[in-house]
Amino acid sequence: MDIDLIATILIVGGLLLLSFLHLSNVTTVNRGANFLFGIFTFQWSTFWLDEVLFSEHLNTASTAFIILRFFQFLVPISFILSVMFYTEPHTRLSWRYGWFAVAPAVFLGCLVISPRIKNEWFDFFSILFFLSHSLFYLLWAYLKIQKHQRIIKSIHSYTEKIDLRWIKYIIYIFIGSATIVTAHNFLTKAGTLNVYIDLFFVVAVYLVAFYSLRQKEIFPQGMELTKVVSDHELIEEKVGETKVKVIEDRDLPTLKEKLLQLMELEKPYLNSELNLVKLAEQMNLSTHQLSFLINNAFGENFFNFINRYRVRKAKELLKDPDYDHFNVLVIAYESGFNSKTSFNNTFKKMTAYTPTEYRKNAAQS
Repeated sequence: MDIDLIATILIVGGLLLLSFLHLSNVTTVNRGANFLFGIFTFQWSTFWLDEVLFSEHLNTASTAFIILRFFQFLVPISFILSVMFYTEPHTRLSWRYGWFAVAPAVFLGCLVISPRIKNEWFDFFSILFFLSHSLFYLLWAYLKIQKHQRIIKSIHSYTEKIDLRWIKYIIYIFIGSATIVTAHNFLTKAGTLNVYIDLFFVVAVYLVAFYSLRQKEIFPQGMELTKVVSDHELIEEKVGETKVKVIEDRDLPTLKEKLLQLMELEKPYLNSELNLVKLAEQMNLSTHQLSFLINNAFGENFFNFINRYRVRKAKELLKDPDYDHFNVLVIAYESGFNSKTSFNNTFKKMTAYTPTEYRKNAAQS
């Protein structure tokens, strides 16, 4: 039984199916990002597809080899484009991204002249160029995901299933496997490692498929995404050469009091799906204005603002004798959280205790 071949077939089959599902937008969310991710997964599959179909018929001088390797060189570009559309769905591709084509053009030139040179150093630098090109886009993608994870806290009161953490896993997989394979190829000629790498990729591919297909719509309809700024920055609009605040200083106290009353009387934070759009509608403000209000009147982002109310509610319930017979998950749902994990993480971050620890301490006092 050829384990390596079986693993290769599983990888190719998984990636091709995943590509089809994303290209057909079976999840009906994040349409542009999913389409580009489908292209990326199809290109990714070709690293194993050529072994299954026609590895014995390829040589470095053939046109098919040049086309295939050039197609594979574009994998990091399709990956970063999908990340761009996941994190910034308003992205518009234009001539300013023309520099993306420079490295592929150079690499294509290397592929064309490589058979005529037949120099080991030339081959070495070609591989190094390929890896450097990939690493550049992987690091860029990582930074964009980091920024995205901060931005969604200015929009959502929950981050599970929309924080794109699974894309980080792809980045870790690529960097780790590239490092191992490159070191292995330069240090030894043994081929046994390929089996373990392929088995590793079997697991990785199907995990990526699982997480990518459960990805929800990241940005709610009605979101003024280009105007929402994270990290407690002052949100402003440009008018001509001057900058005008979206809410005047004299109006901040009144709107702050209105928001506090809304939170106390109507308790919108108990809705686990609450986001900036929904709360802005209740306040009769734009999402831009509400984000500005929370950042400037309370000094925190939307995520922390809402979850402080939820944690306060949870603390009340954890100390309430009437809730002693309920487990922590019930307390989480009653407080507006949508999962036990989110509840535990947020509660501990804001109180330094887990909900269970807090309940025990409250019972002893």
